[in-house]
Amino acid sequence: MTRIIFNGSEGVMGKNSVSLLKDNFYGCTLVAGVDIATPSQDYKYYNSLSNVDDDADCIVDFSSHKATAGLLEFAKKRKLPLVIATTGHTEEEMQMIRDASKEIPLFKSGNTSVGIATLIDSAKRIAKVFPDADIEIVETHHNRKIDAPSGTALMIGNALKEVRQGSYLTLGRSGECKRDKNEIGIQAIRQAAICGIHEVMITTENEQISLKHTVFDRKLLAEGALKIAVFMKDKSVGLYDMNDFLKN
Repeated sequence: MTRIIFNGSEGVMGKNSVSLLKDNFYGCTLVAGVDIATPSQDYKYYNSLSNVDDDADCIVDFSSHKATAGLLEFAKKRKLPLVIATTGHTEEEMQMIRDASKEIPLFKSGNTSVGIATLIDSAKRIAKVFPDADIEIVETHHNRKIDAPSGTALMIGNALKEVRQGSYLTLGRSGECKRDKNEIGIQAIRQAAICGIHEVMITTENEQISLKHTVFDRKLLAEGALKIAVFMKDKSVGLYDMNDFLKN
């Protein structure tokens, strides 16, 4: 059994994850949930990580990037593996994450979907085969989402940069400017209650290959995060991502 402290237990993803943990999904159990909001389900709850003194095997974070400093300090103090599934981190916060991974096993991903991970793997292979193709990423989410573009879209874009020397991300497009051949464009759409759609279009003069991933239920991401927590339980110090998980 993998014992989990869940940070951000009253967010949308938190509520999904708590429900799964109460049913011991994938051999996981909830030690405690942490959130500033009052719990909507019956579980052991704290309003601050600093108050948690329960034994655990891993921390899963779906809170806010603004909580990064305190979260990392808690994980380092307890020497606990940490899964960060939150998005919107600043470069300073990302550096804090990289530094912390030198002291604890740390998993960071803007999306915990195995489907997205396979989409990225496929997109990289195709982009490498068609080095002169234009690449555009379109992401669509619900109208309550705060960050744009999504962490997943950035994750896809940065992964594609690995196989495109000299490429860079263009976030949105406006004005009078011809498309640069080294651009990887990202467009963000916000509509109604859409869970999440990510499409990668790789287009040459004569053809287009389109890869699309659609989320029907956010529970998918909660399930992925808990599977990753099990994966991280006995890992050594270092920074891990979905590529490491897929190789497992």
